[in-house]
Amino acid sequence: MGRERTGGQERGTETVREDRGPVRYGPHAPWPGLPVLPELAEVLAAAADRAAPEPGGGSATLREAACAYWERRGLRCGPDHVAAAPGTSPLLLALVAAHGGDVLLPRPCPASWIPQARLLGRPAYQVPTPAECGGVPDPYALLETVRRVRAEGGRPRLLLLSVADDPTATVAPPELVREACEAAVAEGLHIVSDETWRDTLHRPHETVLVSPAEMCPDDVTVVSGLYGALTPPAWPVAVARFPATARAAARRARTLDILTALGAFVARPVAAAAAHALREPEAVTGRARRAAALQARVAAEAHRAVLATGALARPPQAGRHLYADLGPLRSALAARGVTDSLELEEYLSRRLGTPTPGGHRFGDELGALRVRLGTGSLLGTTPEQQIRSLTAPEPLALPHVAQALSVFRAALDELR
Repeated sequence: MGRERTGGQERGTETVREDRGPVRYGPHAPWPGLPVLPELAEVLAAAADRAAPEPGGGSATLREAACAYWERRGLRCGPDHVAAAPGTSPLLLALVAAHGGDVLLPRPCPASWIPQARLLGRPAYQVPTPAECGGVPDPYALLETVRRVRAEGGRPRLLLLSVADDPTATVAPPELVREACEAAVAEGLHIVSDETWRDTLHRPHETVLVSPAEMCPDDVTVVSGLYGALTPPAWPVAVARFPATARAAARRARTLDILTALGAFVARPVAAAAAHALREPEAVTGRARRAAALQARVAAEAHRAVLATGALARPPQAGRHLYADLGPLRSALAARGVTDSLELEEYLSRRLGTPTPGGHRFGDELGALRVRLGTGSLLGTTPEQQIRSLTAPEPLALPHVAQALSVFRAALDELR
């Protein structure tokens, strides 16, 4: 991930070399492609004069709203079992730091996970996922990885997973989640379940999503970034739900210490908007439902375009992205100077005019020609176009959506 590229900046006659590999060039979460919900903007604006900072871990109001959110999903908890932070990255960093030992995670995994473990000096071991989904490790591969790590003198203690996954946009079947969690708990691993995308299911009445916390309540900490479905990505808020055990209480206290040391406090106006969103008034839930239905249609069309080229991709089930394997097009890509995922990232980002991170950002091998394709950019370039996409009965027939999909298809078709 540290390969150098020649950048386009120049000082006189000197070309400045720009390294495209490091973490600072890594991807943000998939862009929603929709304007801020007016009701949330009003709540934030009404709280804009609050000068005092939120307490570490979030105010009681924010934590109580998070408890109500989880209770509606069958996960009871009290405010003393919740912590909030300005985004999933600082929250996960604090959680990993609060646990001792080595970290296990699926391959591929969210772009920030491996850099965070490295930042803390923690060994991170990736475990293959099964053919049908990403986000959750294959149970047998997990057991073998734990055995191997211990044989080499390691101390595997923590498993990170995501039932509704970034980058693969898949949802793990409940039976796989159970088997993986039972295997992890039997080996003494604590589980951190990132459920940021659980409210973005494309077909919520057909797709069954079960939280690991429902299966192993004493051994799972749940994390949710509100940018998945409830708040804008520019207003970072994430919440964590800890088990109701003495050990978890100690880990929560340690997590709060770390967040405080980092200065990772949620801004008061953002906390007010987040608490409002977590209470899920109709305006918020209605926007989330419509956005998920819109992304389902656009992502399905993008998936068809990927398959039409001969490339591979699992059908997207959640989120606003899909994960494509362009390995079958390797020869055609090589003719264009694309031989790895970093070059593929640069090529498609230029061709599509939007960030298109390669699989190396998510822990896949550099030589594998995989890429995460966002679908939010297909909804329009102005707030007016985006709202039309959200409210139109046939969004794919809108001229701006049709044009964006045409460019998307053309960029892929020329690789055949």
